Amino acid sequence: MKIRIKSNSLRYRLTRSDVAKLTTERYLEDKVTFGNRALVYALKLSTADRLSASFSDDTITLCMSENMINELENTDRVGFEEVIAGLHLLVEKDFTCLDNVEEDQSDNYPNPLAAKIV
Repeated sequence: MKIRIKSNSLRYRLTRSDVAKLTTERYLEDKVTFGNRALVYALKLSTADRLSASFSDDTITLCMSENMINELENTDRVGFEEVIAGLHLLVEKDFTCLDNVEEDQSDNYPNPLAAKIV
């Protein structure tokens, strides 16, 4: 799971194994450590039909419904987004990059634009 934060926008990108784990365990978490503190970012399933987010105790938690994660897992749907009180939330599949990058992308979703590049 990756996060991107810019201004008032929060974006979570999920690999295939992230989606599978979230489907079975209903919760994902990772963190960035800064010395003796950490910023934790989490994604959990909820009963609400909309995306929501909270920040408490150095943890960003984004919530999405079970229907949303099932749709990501079982369809070609790319993601879900919501704007709440000016905060833009986005959860999406993490596609392989079209550029040559050094990071391991073996768990990413195939990029639908890759077939269009010759």
